[in-house]
Amino acid sequence: MARNYNLDQIKEIAGGDESFVPIIIAAFLEEVPEAIQQMEEGLKANNYEQVYQNAHKLKPTFKQFGLAMYDELIVLQDWGKFKQNTNVTETFKKLQNSIANVIIEMKSDFDL
Repeated sequence: MARNYNLDQIKEIAGGDESFVPIIIAAFLEEVPEAIQQMEEGLKANNYEQVYQNAHKLKPTFKQFGLAMYDELIVLQDWGKFKQNTNVTETFKKLQNSIANVIIEMKSDFDL
C-alpha cells in the first residue's frame, strides 16, 4: 500500500542510523498536530500572523516527508503573509484531512 509520506530524506539524514527514524517520527507526531491546531485557531480568528507562522514552520517538515499537500501549505502561508481576503477554509480542510491520514499511517507503521 502506498504511503502518504516518504522517509527517503529522513533516512538520508540518518546516515544509516535506523534508531534516528522513530525519533523523527515521534517529533513529527508531537509538533505537526499542534501547528495544524494553531493554524485552525488562527483561521477562525482571522489571525493572519498565527496562520503564517505555523505554515512557515511546517514547510521544511512537509518537504522532508514528501507530503503531497505542500502546495496547499504554501497557499495558507501566503494567505497569512499577505493578509489575503480570500476563503482558504477548503484548502485548510484538505490539508488537515491529509495530515490526519499521515498521522494514522505513521502510528500504525511505527506501532505508536
